Amino acid sequence: MRKILLICISMAVLFCSCEEMFEPAIENNLELENAFKDATYAQGLLLNGYTRLPTNSYSFNDVATDDAVTNDRNSGFLRMATGQWTAMNNPVDQWRNSRSAIQYLNQFFAVTDSVAWAIDPIISKMFNDRMKGEAYGLRALFIFYLLQCHGGKAANGELLGVPILLQHETLTSDFNQPRATFDDCLNQLYADLDSAEELLPLDYSDSSPVPSKYSNVSADNYHRVFGGSFIGRMTGRIAKGIRVRAALLAASPAYNTGDVAKWEKAANLAAQVIDLKGGITDLTNKDLEWYNNSTGGIDGLAAGANPTEILWRGNIGTSNDLERNHFPPTLNGSGRLNPTQNLVNAFPMINGYPISDVANSGYNAAAPYTNRDPRLRLYILVNGATAGTSSTAINTSEDGTTNDGLNKVETSTRTGYYLRKLLRQDVNLNPSSTTTQKHYTPHIRYTEIYLAYAEAANEAWGPLETGGNAYSAYSVIKAIRTRAGIGVSNGDPYLESVKNDKNAMRQLIRNERRLELCFEGFRFWDLRRWNADLNETAKGMRISAGNYSIIDVENRAYQPYMIYGPVPYSEVLKYNKLVQNAGW
Repeated sequence: MRKILLICISMAVLFCSCEEMFEPAIENNLELENAFKDATYAQGLLLNGYTRLPTNSYSFNDVATDDAVTNDRNSGFLRMATGQWTAMNNPVDQWRNSRSAIQYLNQFFAVTDSVAWAIDPIISKMFNDRMKGEAYGLRALFIFYLLQCHGGKAANGELLGVPILLQHETLTSDFNQPRATFDDCLNQLYADLDSAEELLPLDYSDSSPVPSKYSNVSADNYHRVFGGSFIGRMTGRIAKGIRVRAALLAASPAYNTGDVAKWEKAANLAAQVIDLKGGITDLTNKDLEWYNNSTGGIDGLAAGANPTEILWRGNIGTSNDLERNHFPPTLNGSGRLNPTQNLVNAFPMINGYPISDVANSGYNAAAPYTNRDPRLRLYILVNGATAGTSSTAINTSEDGTTNDGLNKVETSTRTGYYLRKLLRQDVNLNPSSTTTQKHYTPHIRYTEIYLAYAEAANEAWGPLETGGNAYSAYSVIKAIRTRAGIGVSNGDPYLESVKNDKNAMRQLIRNERRLELCFEGFRFWDLRRWNADLNETAKGMRISAGNYSIIDVENRAYQPYMIYGPVPYSEVLKYNKLVQNAGW
């Protein structure tokens, strides 16, 4: 009897399971049509684009370049840099994230014109205009990320981008779409930015005048839609900044076969953003520490406000995660990112000369951190420098007595250096008195725009010509170096010596970009767009008995084709119209 009962129970479970298999239970999912009558749901589609911005936090892919290594042996970037980068193992993949963001944005476009954003139809139209403008700007940005990560040359030499998707995909869509050309993707990106600028204000403000296209709207109602409450969301100014990034990528050697017009375009677009800020006359040393309360003033920022250095940033959050990951062991950190000697050597002397020019620079290998570019100690924690709330002296010597020394423990430095940039020294990680502080991540900094202009202007017109703008590559670099305190007392003779040499100026501009933007996720992409050497061995500094010696720390194992990233292997397997980049 018991056996028969067990069989009956088993049969009941089986049939219930079969019923669910063929007729799935009702799930708590909203159909897209719900967005027509639910403005909150519709706006949620747009906000999905913001939540997928990869610049919401630092990736520190610098550890896959000649600028840094990591002591985290499980790091995907470490594996990538040392020979394990494949189309199936890609730590910098943006295919899934950016395409998902574009899918949500396309869903938003499909419904937004039918959504009742407000009871008043005029105000509803303004809300619709603004959010469509945001969606266009965001879609352009995600196209940029896809081009940067996955654009490249096929085996036949054709420069390809990604499939261009302008409609949201459904279960019945044809997902087997070919990659568009790089130029076609770029044109779509520019078209989206045109639409964004047409629909959005330059900035959100509660005091801006009502534009003529809304002349029948009161100032109060206009600012209800385009006022300061929305600072931090996409604007016309931000769209211009994204356009500069895209144009610089397109003009770069990996994507450009010598078309000077592309460099001219990138320079002129950057000049537009710089001019809107007021030119290059207001650079201050506070810009060097925009993340630090004592100089950048993060704690005193009003809601949505930016320091003068920041064009667009993420939200302010309170944490100690950066410090916990990157402080040295004696400050209870994990010391994860270790700047290389390669990068340290790239900082000039304070008189402007590179350290390799011993005759003019005065560099002393026995006192390697003396009279150096002030940015060195701002961005990198060198031996003997102080850090933390108690200004603790950090000893990175191999024969030092603390775990901060070279290769002492798992969390010790592998190079003789620790990260300082981006970290707040007023964070305390002592377990008995742990504190947190405010942080934010910039999406676009003005220094990035200055350097984009300098690079493009030098390639387009040479160091001294302006192309009709108010400044040259030379004058921008001079302003940046002066802000840093380089060559202030002697007129920066090294800069003066290269100002008539386009090739020498190119190397100086690239070096300034390396220094100014270090640890912010630029070096990995810059080396690739420049067709530069990816395999420079990462070096460090061994200090023992007061003697300094440079050591090899980590070899790189990139192949020449890796200036372009792969299309995910799983996607190429599924869709035969997707062409893989050569070599992958």
